[in-house]
Amino acid sequence: MAFVSTCPVSAFSGDAAHRDLDAIGAPIQPMPADPHIAHALARISPAQIHRIIATLVSFRNRSTLSSMVKNLPPGTGVTAAADWIYGQFQAISAQCDSCLEVHRDTFTQAPGTGPHARITEPTTLTDVYAILRGTDPRQSARMLLVTGHYDSRDTDVMDVHGFAPGANDDASGVAVSLECARALSKLRFPATLVFVAVAGEEQGLYGSRHLAQEAKQQDWQLEGVLNNDIVGGNRTPGDKFQDEHAVRIYSEPVPAAATPEQIRRILMLGYDSDSPSRELARAATEAARTYTGAPATSSRPVASGLEPVLEFRADRFLRGGDHFSFNQQGFAAVRFSEWREDFDHQHQNVRVEDGVQYGDLLQFVDFSYVARVARLNAATMAVLADAPPPPVHVIYPFPKVFVFNNSLNSTTIQWQPGPGTPADTRYEIVWRPTAAANWTRAIPAQKAEAKMTGQGQDATYSVTLPISKDNVIFGVMAVDPQGHRSPAVVPWPGR
Repeated sequence: MAFVSTCPVSAFSGDAAHRDLDAIGAPIQPMPADPHIAHALARISPAQIHRIIATLVSFRNRSTLSSMVKNLPPGTGVTAAADWIYGQFQAISAQCDSCLEVHRDTFTQAPGTGPHARITEPTTLTDVYAILRGTDPRQSARMLLVTGHYDSRDTDVMDVHGFAPGANDDASGVAVSLECARALSKLRFPATLVFVAVAGEEQGLYGSRHLAQEAKQQDWQLEGVLNNDIVGGNRTPGDKFQDEHAVRIYSEPVPAAATPEQIRRILMLGYDSDSPSRELARAATEAARTYTGAPATSSRPVASGLEPVLEFRADRFLRGGDHFSFNQQGFAAVRFSEWREDFDHQHQNVRVEDGVQYGDLLQFVDFSYVARVARLNAATMAVLADAPPPPVHVIYPFPKVFVFNNSLNSTTIQWQPGPGTPADTRYEIVWRPTAAANWTRAIPAQKAEAKMTGQGQDATYSVTLPISKDNVIFGVMAVDPQGHRSPAVVPWPGR
């Protein structure tokens, strides 16, 4: 069958300024706001953020190594912090009729090797997480995950007794995960949400590595991992360059798990900015356009807004984070981080030296900023959990033998529904110039006269657009009747 076209394509004539990539479709528009999601985001509270971070700071030193120390003062150390986080997830679950499955995954990490090992004896680590199961049996295997790390450190990463408050790094990220759980647990989604606090980040990403490996071994269908690390919006007095309305989103350019042949093909096609992680980052920017504040002017968001800034590298220069663990297992994962870090307030002993306050203290956290980051995370999770599964087998269906002729100035794209796709799913074709950071134009598939053969999960869609694939990157998004969009999937050459 064919969709009825309501947007016939007409050729431009006598206007050299027009390009084929602008001849059809329209500038991509924000998704319509879902009132249920918007109401849930309004529950995210700077006061709750303050309470969470202040409580984590009160454990004094959350070094992963402190799990093995027997003489810590009562109510201090990483194990006490893990117990408290577990209790917070349980309390949230109690408010939603036990809607969350709360887990404490405790394991023994073997010692590292080499002179700079940060774990030198078998050490107990605990990841704490809560699962909000999806309601659609066909889609509940799909999972979106948000995480932050609850361990902390001071100048000496091996110190288990000194005051290491870790307010920004990374009690702020744990607060995001807990607040996302509190806000979104009041809703139900077709797909499954996972809210996590991991240990062992400062010792070498051990907690996230363990969880990512478990997810791989247990065949979790993780469609996206949102890692929040240093999202406190540092408030150093006199810092003129912090931006309280911007958050950086880092994403890998080429999948870490790609084979050499896959890497060769990615680079040949110019897809080194279209990894699943990069598309996840773009999906977060789409959620922001709808839910975290539209610009009040052409250049500045409103006071309550937050602008995600796509950073086209895996993480900050020569540094890393827990999203790496998931990338290495082949999952799409990104990192959220404040716009401008202050290294006097990271990995430092608490002290005053030459009139300068050092240490990762509560006083330098902007709780309203953390709340804005939490809203963006929650919006991204909610949109993607409500959206249909991304399309699969998205290809340029080249024949085995073809002639180089004028037909190559048009582009045919073919795809199939993802597993569990609802019958009322529709699709959008998006594209952008190869040098553009984000998708610029879109056209609903039905308006481009997409043809469908087969039925249900066996359906195959095909559309031909009068745009050369030489000049743009194409993508296909799945969209539900309410306008929730999946991440884009780029087409690969196919036969």
